[in-house]
Amino acid sequence: MAGFDLSAYSGIFPAGMTFFDSEGELDERATLEHWRWLVDQGADGLVVAGTSGEFAALTMEERLRLFRLAVEHLGGTLPIVAGTGHTATKLTIEISRQAQQIGVDALIVLLPYFSRPPLPAVLDHFRAVRKATDRPVMLYNNPANTACQPLSPPQIAGLVEEDVVHMVKSTMESVVPVHDLALLVGDRMRIFYGSFLSAYEAFAGGADGWISGVLNVTCATAQQMFRAIRQEQDLAAAFALWKTILPIVHLYTYQKLGPTADIPIYRGILQLRGRHGGFSRQPFAPLTDQHLERLAEVLQASAPHS
Repeated sequence: MAGFDLSAYSGIFPAGMTFFDSEGELDERATLEHWRWLVDQGADGLVVAGTSGEFAALTMEERLRLFRLAVEHLGGTLPIVAGTGHTATKLTIEISRQAQQIGVDALIVLLPYFSRPPLPAVLDHFRAVRKATDRPVMLYNNPANTACQPLSPPQIAGLVEEDVVHMVKSTMESVVPVHDLALLVGDRMRIFYGSFLSAYEAFAGGADGWISGVLNVTCATAQQMFRAIRQEQDLAAAFALWKTILPIVHLYTYQKLGPTADIPIYRGILQLRGRHGGFSRQPFAPLTDQHLERLAEVLQASAPHS
């Protein structure tokens, strides 16, 4: 697997939330407390300043502060994967190099977003990042949030063969890219499913791990599901666990609380479970009292998560 040991990149990797105070200022203490709780819940790795970490609402320096926070307090405990993607290749390289100097274990690099570069430019973007850094690169294949065309499994496999990328976060509703990559280059890379829609099917289809924001509130159950499928080959037990996670997924996918984003829902769940939920930066707004009342009803009706 290229020149990197990827054996640690397997299992449940929460896309850790970033915590802000009520004024929108970065709250490092609350963020670290939440990350430590995720480790206690069985997280196998941690993604810092990813989509659910609200990277788009952070300055470059704030991202670096989060990388330092994770490395200083959790480094050596589990792999720290730093979200270093940017729409500009130059800025992606700059923050990736700084993250490497801080001591993160791997880089997760999003498709260059918003500007819709053509496919050759997207491929060259990742080649340039790899040439400029010395950490495993996880390609974050998320076309819906980037407005960038997705990379197909053969295109990703080509980058793996070139030693340009070493892992992928496949954020698609379909698990077809997961099993296609497992067939093409599964022995030379690590494949992470990146949505919350079909994680059960993704594990059954060959995913090495799962990265998602929903893992901020379902980490322990997800870990049980992963073990049931990948280690015990017990699909029935895994599906029973998956059905306890789905009600939380459906809060967002079916907008059961009304018009809400997913991250405030996770913060509300933490709050209702007696933990600090923190705040997001606007335009994300906290759940209203009415939202929280409905959320409590849904949680009571579904299996508990810890």
